[in-house]
Amino acid sequence: MFNKADLPDVIPVFPLPGALLLPRSRLPLHLFEPRYLAMLDDALKTPARLIGMVQPNPGPSGGEKGLHSIGCVGRVTQFSETEDGRYMITLTGLSRFRILEEVEGFTPYRRARVSWSGFERDLGPADSDPGFDRSAFLALLERYFHDRELRTDWDSLQQADDELLINSLSMLLGFEPEDKQALLEAPSLSTRRETLVTLIEYVLRGGSDEEIMQ
Repeated sequence: MFNKADLPDVIPVFPLPGALLLPRSRLPLHLFEPRYLAMLDDALKTPARLIGMVQPNPGPSGGEKGLHSIGCVGRVTQFSETEDGRYMITLTGLSRFRILEEVEGFTPYRRARVSWSGFERDLGPADSDPGFDRSAFLALLERYFHDRELRTDWDSLQQADDELLINSLSMLLGFEPEDKQALLEAPSLSTRRETLVTLIEYVLRGGSDEEIMQ
């Protein structure tokens, strides 16, 4: 179990549009660019094996290399190398962070000085959602899957606990990067579920969502 004292002030950051990592959730990634292979190699040399996931922010204030201020750090918990030198890895989410500044250096990948303040609950037990109406939520989700012609294992969804269900859908469903950022920044599981419902209802009313599946 990690605690705040175990988290470093400087971490490598991996900007990837549409890729969402949440605390206590798992994100599979495919690494093949040399800079990210170097990032993985350096992370594996450390006891914590941490990589921070963050959304690019190409808006007027962010510029071409801009980043959103809030991301989520994960620990490399699985990795395998392919015959041609690529890596398949799994990050297990630990805690969100706030970027204070980017750190210049000699690494080919980006690093940032971060603050963990305000996200202490991320390192605790699973969050709960007391107001969760699972039946209504699954009925809405079924409409969404039918509309998008998607398939899933409904038995697994019905048996999943609240946090696993809501966080997994937040990570997997194909929403816009800015919508993914809103799901990341939700202060509680209840707020994330409410945001998720709003996004699903928007799609069902005729809004579009790019299928950025991770």
